Amino acid sequence: MKSKLLLFTFLLLSAFSFAQDVQITGQVTEAATGMPIPGANVAVKNAATAVATDLDGNYSIKVPKGGTLVFSFIGFETVEKSVTDSGKVTVALKETSKTLDEVVVIGYGSQKKKEITGAVSTVSAETLDKLRPVKVEQALQGTISGVNVTTTSGAPGAGLTVRIRGIGTNGDASPIAIIDGYQGDLSLLNPADIETVTVLKDAQAAIYGTIGANGVILITTKKGRKNQKPKLSFNTYAGFQETSRKLPVLNATEYAALVNEAYANNGDAVPYPNVSGLGKGTNWQNEVFGKSVPLVNHDFNLSGGSEKITYTVSGSNLDQKGIVSPDKAIFRRNTARIGFTADITDNLKFNTNLIYTAFNRKTISENRNGVLFNALNVPSTFTPYDANGDYTQVPTTGYGVELVNPIAQSDNTFNNYNYRKLNGTFGLDYTIIPGLTATARFGFNSANDDGKTFNKMVNYGDSKVFNQSRSSVNQSRTNNYDYTSDFYITYQKTFAEAHNLTATVGTTAYKTWGNFLSATGYDIPNNSWEFADIRLANGLLNAKTTDSYAYDERRLSHFGRVQYDYKGRYLLSGMLRRDLSSRFGPNNRVGYFPSATAGWVVSNEQFYGNNSVMNFAKIRASYGTLGNDMIGNNQYLSVLGGEAVYVFNNQLTSGTATGVLANPNIKWEQAQKFDVGADLNFFNDKLTLVADYFIDTRKDLLIQSIPVSGILGVGAPGAQGPTANAGSVRNSGFELALGYKDKVGEDFSYNVNYNVTFLKNKVVAVNNSTGFIETGTFNNAETIARMQVGQPMGYFYGYQMDGIFQNQAEIDAAPSQSGLGATTTAPGDIRYKDVNGDGKIDAKDRTNLGDPIPSATMGFNLTLNYKGFDFSAYTFASIGNDMVRAYERNVPLGNRMNYWLDRWTGEGSTNSMPRVTTGATNNNLFSSFFVEDASYLRIQNVQLGYTLNNEWVKKVASKVRIYVGANNLFTFTKYRGFDPGASSGSPIGSGIDYGFYPVARTYMVGANLNF
Repeated sequence: MKSKLLLFTFLLLSAFSFAQDVQITGQVTEAATGMPIPGANVAVKNAATAVATDLDGNYSIKVPKGGTLVFSFIGFETVEKSVTDSGKVTVALKETSKTLDEVVVIGYGSQKKKEITGAVSTVSAETLDKLRPVKVEQALQGTISGVNVTTTSGAPGAGLTVRIRGIGTNGDASPIAIIDGYQGDLSLLNPADIETVTVLKDAQAAIYGTIGANGVILITTKKGRKNQKPKLSFNTYAGFQETSRKLPVLNATEYAALVNEAYANNGDAVPYPNVSGLGKGTNWQNEVFGKSVPLVNHDFNLSGGSEKITYTVSGSNLDQKGIVSPDKAIFRRNTARIGFTADITDNLKFNTNLIYTAFNRKTISENRNGVLFNALNVPSTFTPYDANGDYTQVPTTGYGVELVNPIAQSDNTFNNYNYRKLNGTFGLDYTIIPGLTATARFGFNSANDDGKTFNKMVNYGDSKVFNQSRSSVNQSRTNNYDYTSDFYITYQKTFAEAHNLTATVGTTAYKTWGNFLSATGYDIPNNSWEFADIRLANGLLNAKTTDSYAYDERRLSHFGRVQYDYKGRYLLSGMLRRDLSSRFGPNNRVGYFPSATAGWVVSNEQFYGNNSVMNFAKIRASYGTLGNDMIGNNQYLSVLGGEAVYVFNNQLTSGTATGVLANPNIKWEQAQKFDVGADLNFFNDKLTLVADYFIDTRKDLLIQSIPVSGILGVGAPGAQGPTANAGSVRNSGFELALGYKDKVGEDFSYNVNYNVTFLKNKVVAVNNSTGFIETGTFNNAETIARMQVGQPMGYFYGYQMDGIFQNQAEIDAAPSQSGLGATTTAPGDIRYKDVNGDGKIDAKDRTNLGDPIPSATMGFNLTLNYKGFDFSAYTFASIGNDMVRAYERNVPLGNRMNYWLDRWTGEGSTNSMPRVTTGATNNNLFSSFFVEDASYLRIQNVQLGYTLNNEWVKKVASKVRIYVGANNLFTFTKYRGFDPGASSGSPIGSGIDYGFYPVARTYMVGANLNF
């Protein structure tokens, strides 16, 4: 009876439970895009019932009334929903905030972020979407510690300079870009195609051996997703650009008064007896800077996949004009990309990614003697056109042979450059046995370009350097090719549920080759750009008018890496790479590059317990040797690069002679990188802290023109001393990156990030008999930038200003300055410091006046989200970098900046600005008077967006977001030039400002559409 009662009770409860099950249907989507998530897991909490969503993200499941559904998918936050009645439950999953589980590409493999033992930083596609950079490099500025990006020019299509943890070489200091596994060009990518950018800053990059010394930037492009219906996104923005700065030059009245004073101070007749009617005159900057210059960009991406394949197809179009002479400065870029993966069998997988890039660029002359240079230095008293409607000519007497009408210079500029490139990769992954995978990958770049420059027959005035007595056209064509072939095997195994091992061994072959040809023709028909073609140019010269080269360089490498961890607590990694490079002679073609990294995840120790404040703590260290072979080709050989003149049949004939002398013993530069760091997460990953201390010692720097005996032929025109491994540089510093993200209520969330890098650069050795290398000119005369032992790379070398002489008594009491050139010194002239204390001022008193390397860089970035609104702001600061003011032409009648209104006019008037005079003085020698602190804080990007309610747009799109934004909104600086963040890109002489083309301020409106 008792057993029957129990059975009856069980049946009754079962029937009751069955009767209380409710049917739930719905859809699982991505919160960010509104797109369905196929394969998402929908489970009943505390039960075995679970289903997966279909291709449309739909599901159907029975749930006990009052039960809870759990929605989850890899990479997204898990969501729980209580169920009371039958109906429809739609859930939007947000991407997970568990950043420790993110997978990061590290080269020939990947690791979870919590397992990484090197200094590695990433930029996500989300950040790229907010910044909307024209070039990818711009997105690295202020978002990654240890990375500094400077502009070589603000002209459309101009290159950028990327430096990772300082400047370690006097040669090419640029990092290598690896795109989906092959060596490529970062600057040509469409930012919308990129999923992640990963920067390897320490010995973690040793897996790339001889090309990793300057750091490695890994690019992963966007891929389709399996079991995903076709997903189309379209992004567009349009805006207008304007100059971010104009320099305050003297107007016509101010200029004439100052010039009169200068002539009078030298006892000469004044050139402007009546200045009252001159007014403000011409502001040449207003004449050359465009207004509301357009910028338009469109891009689309189509992706999807099935059970076995994924695909992505994308394209973009960018059309940008320059803010200086907009009709002459143009950049148009088009890109197309196809990505495809296929599971051929359960063990064999195929992948490919192909990118086509084509752009057209037109430019104007820049820097010294360029359009902006002339706009600053041509006086305001001139008008653009004379009474006949012709370009006004600037005389030579008093103005020099360089100053010309900038409008005429711009209008007479004709050039065109076309570039086409196809690059990509093909790969196979074969699982030999579980845990053992073989990868074969082939990446390639194929590029060709053609350029044309037309020099019109034109006369800018008597003896001007820009005058062309004959018209000419130069046409050139370049073909560049390279490929990277990789084969490697990866083995992953866990032993005894505690020991995790990953081993990778492989080989890679790299080859680059190409050729160049150019020719110049003279006497163009009709003196016109329309007829500028060599086949129509019939003029002849006695000198050679053609040029060409060809090259073929190769590298063969073998590498191995072992990664081990014990229960996720103790992390070890060791790497070794052997490189053979044809850029070096037989004696030094092979190099070995070892490295080791280690980490201790303290928070995984049993004694650590459950710490609610610091929930993750990892200490790590790395040390390794990397190489740099980015030098000129054939440095170990003597090549015919010099000039020679021979006599044949009593006639002089031009020929070619030996150029740079050979040094068969040169080898690659070596970087010894040491790093110790910590990764700490607080408050359930809301607050993250990453700190690193690093020392990067670069040895065996390749120094050019080592002095040798003249008997070897170095005195001939074009000849040069050999290159040798004769230098060393050390960079050391500290990096700190902080991030905090949280959610307030259901509708408001925020993300704040700050990073700072402190850097010290020091030259350790220059073994070339002088102890220094110098380059970079000032006023076309003095060489002012040096690489010298004990000093920062590229520091400025000149005289230290020590105030202004106020009277003759001060001059008589001071050390004589007659050895500097001008024999007399007068009150109002610059007083120079006697640095060596020998009682006289001469060349031995030159000293360190500053350097262009910032002592600290930092970024502060903020993102806010409230319901459908989102706001982001990105800022960057550079502190301690100096710049030379070299954009003023030293001629008697050239225009000046308005700070010359505060010149010395008598005793006590000023102690910082010298007098004006047309007489000979030492005031224009390079000194600290021309060096300025170029520290700055820049608001790089501000964007406000709104995502329309899904119910409003679901019939036409899954998501619609509109936004307004501004790039390069404002720069706070004391520097008086156009752009404190500009640089020539050269390790030595980068901070000499000849009138850098400023970066444009851009206002834009855009839309992101998902279908």
